[in-house]
Amino acid sequence: MYHSWLDRWDERRARRGEEGKKTTDFILDADRAFPGAGKIASVEEFCVLADQAVADPAFFDEPSESDQGFERTEGWLKFPSDIATDIAANNVVWAKITESGSFDRAMVIFHHWNASARNRQIASFFSRRGITVVEIAMPYHFERSRPGSLHADYMLSSNLGRTIQSIRQGVLDGRKLIHWLKSEGCREISVLGMSLGAWVAGLIAAHDPAVSKASLFLTAGSLADMVWIGRATRSIRDSLEPAIELTDLRRAWGPLNLENYAHSLARPDLDLHVVLAKRDKVVLPALSARFMQRLEDTGARPDILELNCGHYSLSIPPYILLAGLSLKRFLSSTGKSGLRSRSL
Repeated sequence: MYHSWLDRWDERRARRGEEGKKTTDFILDADRAFPGAGKIASVEEFCVLADQAVADPAFFDEPSESDQGFERTEGWLKFPSDIATDIAANNVVWAKITESGSFDRAMVIFHHWNASARNRQIASFFSRRGITVVEIAMPYHFERSRPGSLHADYMLSSNLGRTIQSIRQGVLDGRKLIHWLKSEGCREISVLGMSLGAWVAGLIAAHDPAVSKASLFLTAGSLADMVWIGRATRSIRDSLEPAIELTDLRRAWGPLNLENYAHSLARPDLDLHVVLAKRDKVVLPALSARFMQRLEDTGARPDILELNCGHYSLSIPPYILLAGLSLKRFLSSTGKSGLRSRSL
């Protein structure tokens, strides 16, 4: 009875999230994804460039390590993004800092898609426990929003190239912030990603050795599969389906597939924590299970918590409390403890 109510609650939340969303044009826009690509006219040509990006270890590297342009005032940090887009507001990165009294330990939070508020309670909870929390605005969200847009439809859409550019921008922005934290004397840096934010946080953890702990909430490996079958992205699939098949979309968005970086996530100096929802209709459990198996096959030993809730209902008690306590234990732990999976 309770779980039937929970499923209906999740469905109502999903319907509210659909309001105002419309199908859009399918666009390759390869030059956004792969600067210098020039005119690409076919999905196959786009996929070849995507394959090359997956094989390129520098695709998510920072173009520079400059600390210039950082401005910190009254609990806020802002700095220029290293990727320039045609939306001026999106080219300036904003982050909310909740200090713990020390910069020795810090956690950078990457919020979910279309987030309408930052995670004040999480920031307050961990800052009181000695961890400075930095909540970064992902591309086209919060202060970086596109004027007149009700949704962050430029970050994830049927525009293949802009979606890659946006996720890559989120990764480079996060890495630039982490480099600044290191320059400020931060010794231990963790990342926390939620839903789409988990893809950004996971890519950063896979590519940046400065990250020692990564917690991924409501995640999977293949962004293409998540968009194709997930409850929250039906309008995007409706836009994609007439123009591209799922097999090609997987290749086209291969640079965003965390499964392709599982070996890097298994590096010995990185601890992983994953929170999943058994009743998730947005990031389907089968996709998450495939990603967890891929991690295990490459030697990673994530601490996995599976909760009997949906994607949206993770945000309500008791599930958010259980997830928070699990995250607290993870951040307090030292060293790898081996694969551990708990189901509640």
